[in-house]
Amino acid sequence: MTEIVFVVEDDLDGGYTARALGESIFTQADDIEALREMVRDAVQCHFPEEQNRPKVIRYVV
Repeated sequence: MTEIVFVVEDDLDGGYTARALGESIFTQADDIEALREMVRDAVQCHFPEEQNRPKVIRYVV
């Protein structure tokens, strides 16, 4: 896998959520910059072996 796509939405309780298309990855944060960090961390946790990890993370807002 060379890239992974996340759908970013406003959270009803404030902040933002992001969910990956085609993978079971979901995260949330209070602001966009924190959300980007949380997404990177979630991707690293979901793909612990670097050679299997997507090289590109795309966001659809």
